[in-house]
Amino acid sequence: MTSLSPSLGSPYPWLKELKSEERGLYLIHLLLTCANHVASGSLENANLALEQISQLASPDGDTMQRIAAYFTEALADRILKNWPGLHKALNSTRISLVSEEILVRKVFFELFPFLKVAFVLTNQAITEAIEGEKMVHIIDLHSTEPAQWVALLQVLNARPEGPPHLRITAVHQQNEVLDHMAHRLIEEAEKLDIPFQFNPIVSKLENLDMEKLRVKTGEALVVSSVLQLHTLLAFDDELLRKRSLLASKNLNGTHFSRVLQMNQSTLAELLEKDLVNGYSPSPDSASSSPLSPTTSVKMDNFLNGLWGLSPKLMVITEQDSNHNGSTLMERLLEALYSYAALFDCLESTVSRTPLERLKVEKMLFGEEIKNIIACEGAERKERHEKLDKWIQRLDSAGFSNLPLSYFGMLQARRLLQGYGCDGYKIREENGNVLICWQDRPLYSVSAWGCRK
Repeated sequence: MTSLSPSLGSPYPWLKELKSEERGLYLIHLLLTCANHVASGSLENANLALEQISQLASPDGDTMQRIAAYFTEALADRILKNWPGLHKALNSTRISLVSEEILVRKVFFELFPFLKVAFVLTNQAITEAIEGEKMVHIIDLHSTEPAQWVALLQVLNARPEGPPHLRITAVHQQNEVLDHMAHRLIEEAEKLDIPFQFNPIVSKLENLDMEKLRVKTGEALVVSSVLQLHTLLAFDDELLRKRSLLASKNLNGTHFSRVLQMNQSTLAELLEKDLVNGYSPSPDSASSSPLSPTTSVKMDNFLNGLWGLSPKLMVITEQDSNHNGSTLMERLLEALYSYAALFDCLESTVSRTPLERLKVEKMLFGEEIKNIIACEGAERKERHEKLDKWIQRLDSAGFSNLPLSYFGMLQARRLLQGYGCDGYKIREENGNVLICWQDRPLYSVSAWGCRK
């Protein structure tokens, strides 16, 4: 079963008879086979694999059926990009509503604890850093969720010395998002009688003019970045260098009949078992492999600009995954691991039918998967990297890693315990925090100060 044969015919009725576990393993096998064909330009064989996958994948099925549906769409989209006219024609009437984007990110915030944990850790770090300060300026590099700053306003209001004068500079490319933030935060500040200013900046992160941040002397400056810095990696040609054909070797050497005998309970375990005889990077080996250069001109310039503002504290939340490999197969394997964990989260905590779950999977995860798999060059924005890469990068830019406080971690653990699901975990690593599903790190939170 290591290669597909046209003699199997269509619609492959025997596929329908596979049990859930067998179907999941075979879908992984088909996805890897299809990706190999796409990477090597064998489009006829890729089409055959896609046809078989379509018999099994489903956006409202079990975990593996759902994730396979989005990876299949991403692989098909990559194939279509070989015919730009056809690709543009098929996407010419696609509508992207700002209101829908705001809604789906709100649903993500509610369904998962990841951002809530990041906000708790960030706010505690800020509270400790600005103790006794009378003028505080927070720069939010991607302002979408007012809940974080509403919670901080409430904490600052309870300070024994009284709240400081707070100014939040919020950066986002959509004015509607900033208007929503402004309304909610000004309303809360007035209710608490906290002196407050909101400074909106409509800009993409890569085009941000540091002068517009209006940093003043005498104020304690804090920078917060949530799931944004990785997008700057898309602007360096050096990231597009072709590596050796290491990942183009056949990743489908697993004998299907033998794999079927294994017992698995989650999609992540299916992947561990199915890839064990192929290229199966562990979280540790993946983080240390040179999938992308640590040096990035655009990123370095941006971080140097932030360093020049002399922030008292900078807190960074990023996806802790290795999705920035230069080859399709590297990225597909890493993405299968991390999105398997995210889809497992939903399968374990949310029933299959809610529209909110489908929207998060399609409009958020599905679009990220498509960007990771189907796009190249500046178009590929979802270049998530592991924590050790960010530590190297920020250290080179003149920042010192500051340990997150014990009290912040205690609050975060309590929050997760209140979620009523054993799968969510926090791992402390040299003062930084990794937020995990089971033992798979998915998000990192780290704090930084300026090294003079």
